[in-house]
Amino acid sequence: MPETLYSIIPDPDVVLRLAPADLAPYLLRLARQYLQPDKFTPGTVPTSGPGIGMGAPQQGYPPNRLAEIDIAVNEGWQWLRLHFLIVPEPGINGEYGWYRLTRQAQQLVDDTKFADFRRAATFPKELLHPSIADQVWLDLARGELEDAVFHAFRAVEIAVREACGYPTTAVGVAMVGDAFNPDKGPLTDPKQDAAERLALSALFAGAIGSYKNPHSHRTATIQETSEAQEIVMLASHLLRIVDDRYARFVAKKGA
Repeated sequence: MPETLYSIIPDPDVVLRLAPADLAPYLLRLARQYLQPDKFTPGTVPTSGPGIGMGAPQQGYPPNRLAEIDIAVNEGWQWLRLHFLIVPEPGINGEYGWYRLTRQAQQLVDDTKFADFRRAATFPKELLHPSIADQVWLDLARGELEDAVFHAFRAVEIAVREACGYPTTAVGVAMVGDAFNPDKGPLTDPKQDAAERLALSALFAGAIGSYKNPHSHRTATIQETSEAQEIVMLASHLLRIVDDRYARFVAKKGA
């Protein structure tokens, strides 16, 4: 028997406490059950009131709560639209309010996959360094977590190499170690004390060795979207350090 929102979440206060992104997976679950045969209209998906059709549940939310629940439900549908999980049906049907599930939505067959998509889709792209923002954010949104990490740290490696004017054959831990060598590295800051210079050199070498090289030479599995996001944020931070050190390096040469 097809479900209703009431049969899934019978407490109206729970529904109203859910943010649109939290309500969206339940609406997507319902939309799948009411496809006709591959399209639906939000208005015919029984959400805030009783079910429809023979054998459908007759209970529903209290009448005095329906207006505010309808608002919450509409916000959930809008979240699905904004994140391209539902799109208008092509042609005249779309003009009359019919929608279809996108290819992405059809892949979100369980709550875990939806949660991963939500974390990726709501990850602020503007937090990433501009040189990796487009590629890495798209990798995350697609669930290609290993690719996101590889692309982020390959960008770090390239940025260090170009900032120092090293040849394209210069790669990996040895290259970044030379760039941030505490005594003579072109990207080291002589104004910092020796321990800080050594620590930054170790940070870059450790990051490239831990995250870039494994993803270049073997299959490394990242299970959680949040883990990949944390790792690419580290790459973004390192890229900003390179930008700052390169600017100082250029200014020093021009002085």
